[in-house]
Amino acid sequence: MGVYLALIIPVLLLSMFVQWRFRNKFSRYAEMQLSSGLSGKEVAERMLHDNGIYDVKVMSTEGQLTDHYNPTDRTVNLSTDVYYSRSVAAAAVAAHECGHAVQHAKSYTWLNLRSTMVPVVSISSNLLQWVLLIGVMLLVFSVTPIVLAIGVVGLALVTVFSIITLPVEFDASNRALTWLKNNQGVMQTREENIQAKDALWWAAMTYVVAAVGALANLLYYASMLFGRGRD
Repeated sequence: MGVYLALIIPVLLLSMFVQWRFRNKFSRYAEMQLSSGLSGKEVAERMLHDNGIYDVKVMSTEGQLTDHYNPTDRTVNLSTDVYYSRSVAAAAVAAHECGHAVQHAKSYTWLNLRSTMVPVVSISSNLLQWVLLIGVMLLVFSVTPIVLAIGVVGLALVTVFSIITLPVEFDASNRALTWLKNNQGVMQTREENIQAKDALWWAAMTYVVAAVGALANLLYYASMLFGRGRD
């Protein structure tokens, strides 16, 4: 338990702070209207076309912060708040998701690797909680460490996936910010560019915290498996 508290609690508190900060920033910049008056949908379409991408559709999807790029059906999916909004936050998010589409079009190595891992990690994530629970119970009763070892391997895959996600997300943001800075027809003031950078920075921090959390979780169960996590 001491190891758990030392590893997980600080990460949990950090995660809560970053999530709060990100949502606070997003809400703030969502109220600041773009001087160009473009919607998230229009920003996305401009960025795609400027990068020579004409086979990716920009779609509206339900929910908040559900924005994502789907390489399977080649769609940029924007939450309704981003799709229709004409704010700085909407432009930043739309450009970021299009950054992933540009990565796909250019066969960005880290994105390809991440996409390859998605099926395996998806299956591992769905079963992981039960495997770890059963593994810990068996270990407590000195039956066998094999099940917990399988769980630790699954956690390792999830951790690697989280780490690989970092360069993918940071690169997408860099592509978005570079494009926004070079297209004054979208963001017409320096202040808007600074706000977009700030919003995407805090969005990226949520992935950093997720990776740190996955690593802390892995270390905890690994220490338990090798006998160093017992009080």
